[in-house]
Amino acid sequence: MRQRDERDPSRVRQAVEYDLVELVRLRALLFEDLGGDFFNPASADGAWLDALAVVLKEQLTADTVRILVVDGDDGAVAACGIGTVEQRLPGPHLCNGRIGQVLGVVTDPAHRRRGHSRSIMRSLLDWFRDSDVSRVDLHASAEGEPLYRALGFTEHPDPSLYWRP
Repeated sequence: MRQRDERDPSRVRQAVEYDLVELVRLRALLFEDLGGDFFNPASADGAWLDALAVVLKEQLTADTVRILVVDGDDGAVAACGIGTVEQRLPGPHLCNGRIGQVLGVVTDPAHRRRGHSRSIMRSLLDWFRDSDVSRVDLHASAEGEPLYRALGFTEHPDPSLYWRP
């Protein structure tokens, strides 16, 4: 895990069970920031937050998930980011079939513009390298896209569609 230096002022650490309330708070903030009926539907009753807490607690110690946080000066979690590694079928464009996915990096508004997201992403990218992934995917918000591009992310060649049962 990355240590603090003058180029990287944030201290990134792996989340623990004590961080669950803050992780749920920041994840909800992520969807509020994205807005729109897809990310924050009017029909949502908040039950997803309880389900999120259960899944996050399960995933804190999973080998295929990395949940990272940066602590703020105020005792709250200032930022968090989640990465997963999935084993898919190998192919000519994915030799070992291992894909990393960034599931959201979010910084509390009171702690933005301090390099926390960049520090989290660098730590996640180190973990993905150590996990021998062939590719890392993410969905970028308009605000996050410049950071991801600066870290080497480019347009994805696969078309993206989705279906809900």
